[in-house]
Amino acid sequence: MTHPDSTLVHICTAEQWRQAQRAGERLPETYDADGFVHLSSTEQVHLPANRLFAGRTDLVLLYLDRERLGAEVRWEPGVPTDPESMRFPHLYGPLPVVAVTGVCAYRPGPDGRFGTPEDSVRGEFPGDDRGLDA
Repeated sequence: MTHPDSTLVHICTAEQWRQAQRAGERLPETYDADGFVHLSSTEQVHLPANRLFAGRTDLVLLYLDRERLGAEVRWEPGVPTDPESMRFPHLYGPLPVVAVTGVCAYRPGPDGRFGTPEDSVRGEFPGDDRGLDA
């Protein structure tokens, strides 16, 4: 089980990040159906990335400051194919841009699969006008 003090991240496309910057918050298309924003810890983010985005090269990771999220975060069960007892953080409100402390490109390996963020391309993401480096 991932520790609740782990670094939290959110996966989205580079374009979705640009849209969030303009709007001041990120509210994914799945929010109305799910009632929360899907987050992950850095240790587990490869699981939903591989399940939902295998091979995509337009993704970024948003690194988050828990104190600025402005809504409750609950650690809840993921999907049955995830490791036993794996819980994922869910944000019960929009993801405010002010909670983003860093942005990095999240690229798959040559086989199209994602690893941990440390295995991916790291650094400042073009389009992040705050010059953040995760």
